Amino acid sequence: FGQLQVQTALSQDTRQDTRQDARASDVVQGKDRRLIVHKPEIAVLETPPELLTARVTPLELLFVRNNGQPKDAATVASRSLDNWGIEFLGAVGRAPKLKARDLVEMPQVEREMVLQCCGNGRALFAGSVQAKGTQWVRGGMGNIRVKGVPLSAVMDKLGIKPNKDASFLTAEGNDPPPPGKEGFEHSLPLDAAMNGSMLVVEINGQPVPACHGGPVRLMTPGFFGTMQIKWVRRLRFESSESSNYNHASRYRTPRKLIEPGAAFKYDLENSKACWRMKLKSVVLAPIPGAKLRAGQDPVVRGVAFNDGLVPIETVLLSTNKGQTWTRVRLNVPDSPFAWYRWEFPLKLPAGKHEIWTRAVDRLGRSQPIDGSIHWNPSGYEWNGVEKIAIEVV
Repeated sequence: FGQLQVQTALSQDTRQDTRQDARASDVVQGKDRRLIVHKPEIAVLETPPELLTARVTPLELLFVRNNGQPKDAATVASRSLDNWGIEFLGAVGRAPKLKARDLVEMPQVEREMVLQCCGNGRALFAGSVQAKGTQWVRGGMGNIRVKGVPLSAVMDKLGIKPNKDASFLTAEGNDPPPPGKEGFEHSLPLDAAMNGSMLVVEINGQPVPACHGGPVRLMTPGFFGTMQIKWVRRLRFESSESSNYNHASRYRTPRKLIEPGAAFKYDLENSKACWRMKLKSVVLAPIPGAKLRAGQDPVVRGVAFNDGLVPIETVLLSTNKGQTWTRVRLNVPDSPFAWYRWEFPLKLPAGKHEIWTRAVDRLGRSQPIDGSIHWNPSGYEWNGVEKIAIEVV
C-alpha cells in the first residue's frame, strides 16, 4: 500500500478497548508486534487491516481470540501430537478413541479458508448502540490453508459411525474454563460436520500453533471462528444442541430483529448459533481516516467472502453514498471458502469522501446498507456495507 501515500493515522474506532502498553510479540511469542492487543492475559490480538493484503495470511499476522488458554499455549510454536487423544462418544463401532499421532499417517486434504471471529466488526455496531465485548473493528479475520483429515474419513478408518438418533456433533475443547464456568464446547449440525469438518494438524504448512489450537483443531470451512474448536479432546454425537453456556447462551444471535440497546436473554429457541459466516466485503486500504495526497489516484483494495455455499458474483463500490455503484473485478480463489481479493483505482478530488463497498453472491445475498439492523447485545455477525471515510488533501 506504499503507492497509496497513506498517512498511518488509525481511526478512533480502531483504538478503543486496546492495551497499548503490551506488545503482541510479548503476549504471544512469534506474533508480529504490530498486532493490536485487546487483552494480554488470555490472548486477544487483532490484525490491522493494512497487514492483510496477502492471499494467505502469515501465521505471525493472524489474529488470536482465546476464551481460555492452556499452559504454554501463548506461542506460535507447535505442541507434540504424542500423548494427545480424541475420544468419540455417541458413536457405534469398533474404536471409541483416536491417537492424534495416527492422523499424520492418514491421507491428508488441504483447504484454503477464511478464519473469522464472529465478533469481527463489533465496534461498528456503535454507530447505533455499542455492543458489549471486545471492540473488534475489521482485523479479527485471516485467510489460511489448513491440512488434515476429514472427520468422515477418520470415522471410516476407526470403523465407527454416529448413532441413529444423532443430529448434532458437539466438540469439546481443552480451554481452561473461568472459575465456576463450564469448559468450552460447541455443537454443529451433523450433516455439516460429516460433510465439511476436518481434524486439522497443519496451518499454512506448519503444525497447528499452540495459540491457534494445536496440536489438533476441529475446523469446518465456512463457519465462524468460535466453531473451529481449539485443542479438541472429545467429539459427541447427540440428538440435540449442547446446553453448555458457551453454546446455549453465548455466541448466538436473536432469530428476530431487536431494537439497538434492547436487553435480550438468549436460549436455544429464541436465538441461533453463530454457525455459517455471513456474506461480507472488507476494505483493507485505504484505512479509515486516511489522508491521501491530491493528484495521486488511490487504489482501493479489499477482500470479500461468504460461507462457501455459492460463489460471490460481484463487489460493488460507491463514492456517492450508494446513489450509484460500480462493479469491481474479483480475483476468484480456487477454494469456495477462501476470500476473493479485489482492487479498484479511484479518481477523487480534494475534500472528504466515503468509500462504500457491498458484496453480492449467487443466492442474491448481500450486505445491508445499515449493518445495525442486525444489532444484538453481543455484537456478533456484523456484515453491514463497508463505509470508509477518507480525505484527499
